[in-house]
Amino acid sequence: MYFVAAALAVLSGLFYAAGHHQIGSVGNTMCQYGGMFCENPALVLVGAGLAAAWGTFVSIR
Repeated sequence: MYFVAAALAVLSGLFYAAGHHQIGSVGNTMCQYGGMFCENPALVLVGAGLAAAWGTFVSIR
């Protein structure tokens, strides 16, 4: 689950950069298909936090 949290955190950064037109044509494609996440990348970051919390909760012995 920590892998999913890390992947979502990276995706949040990519959506942030795409929303600010910093990664070129890849960013245009990302915003074409995931426009909501380009406008508000904090949603993906919240998902990463929830995944990390869930991973911590599940791994408690």
